[in-house]
Amino acid sequence: MVANAMKKYGAELFGTFALVLIGVGSAVLAGDEVGYLGIAFAFGLVLLSMVYAIGDISGCHVNPAVTIGVLALGRMPVREAIVYIIVQCIGAIIAAGVVLAIATGTPAYSLAADGLGQNGYGEASPGGYSLEAAFISEVVMTALFVFVILAATSIEKLKGFAGLAIGMALAMVHIATIPVDSTSVNPARSLGPALFAGGEALAQLWVFWVAPILGAILAAIIWRSLMEYRTTRPVAVAEAARNEV
Repeated sequence: MVANAMKKYGAELFGTFALVLIGVGSAVLAGDEVGYLGIAFAFGLVLLSMVYAIGDISGCHVNPAVTIGVLALGRMPVREAIVYIIVQCIGAIIAAGVVLAIATGTPAYSLAADGLGQNGYGEASPGGYSLEAAFISEVVMTALFVFVILAATSIEKLKGFAGLAIGMALAMVHIATIPVDSTSVNPARSLGPALFAGGEALAQLWVFWVAPILGAILAAIIWRSLMEYRTTRPVAVAEAARNEV
């Protein structure tokens, strides 16, 4: 039992490490070459890969918001969710450190000037978007992203394609919102770079925890209501047919 739990936690740490390493790494190390679209697909493709690589071990949450969404549906115990979130944050911090170590291999890079792919609003936003815009974006986009995850992992006939749906959903929300706040929808992804960037990135970090968590809870509420509809609708149709007879 303990060994299985440790495998889950190890998978979450490694999966989150991979997500931040490739996603944030693409922004910091190759952003000028691949652009916003390339960064968006880097996040989506690494998540798609991790779903198939570690999904059978831990469920491949690799994101505190996803874990909270799963917890809100009663699919995992609170204690396990807390450990998931802790190891996700550790994985993200290690990955951000690795990206920084690679980036400093060229004298052209400056952490103060170039940043570390951290999320931000106002002057820290790529497009100069406000706090309100960033907050709304994170709530709505996280809700959409987590909803896709809950759906793809709940509907039996979709489970074989869950990785594709989930990875493309992450790429999709990045394509839409990188200019707003560099796109978080993942508190651990925001934490890692912010710890190394410091200053304004740390001061604004609360937004990229609070908004994604609210979005995840919203996704769980929407999914629960739709699940109730899916389970009651066939009964209602059958009853209507009998009444007509």
